[in-house]
Amino acid sequence: MSEKSLNVGVIANKCEMRQINQEILKPYARKYIWWKTPDEAVTMRERVIAQVMEIGDFLDVLSLAKQVGDEVLREVLKHAEAGWFSARSWTYWHYRLGLADNEDQIPALPVRKFAYGPV
Repeated sequence: MSEKSLNVGVIANKCEMRQINQEILKPYARKYIWWKTPDEAVTMRERVIAQVMEIGDFLDVLSLAKQVGDEVLREVLKHAEAGWFSARSWTYWHYRLGLADNEDQIPALPVRKFAYGPV
């Protein structure tokens, strides 16, 4: 796959994410992003979805998956930032979304990167 086709895919996925109605995410934002107002939280759609994937109760996860679709969940997982998922959840979602058939196919959790240099 060429770099150009990869970029087109990223742009298409960002457009798909932007098309998710913020109002759909507000109940989840209110419940799972408690440190921000729902209006602030829904501006970070990926973060709200990841938080539901990580700590959501069973019915909320089912409801969210039905509302946004598995492709959006895959994109959130593929572009997750460090700290969004526990190892257990990371593994579960890779299996659940068909991104892995065995443990060897599950990528390492995202990690924070720090620039080292003189202080």
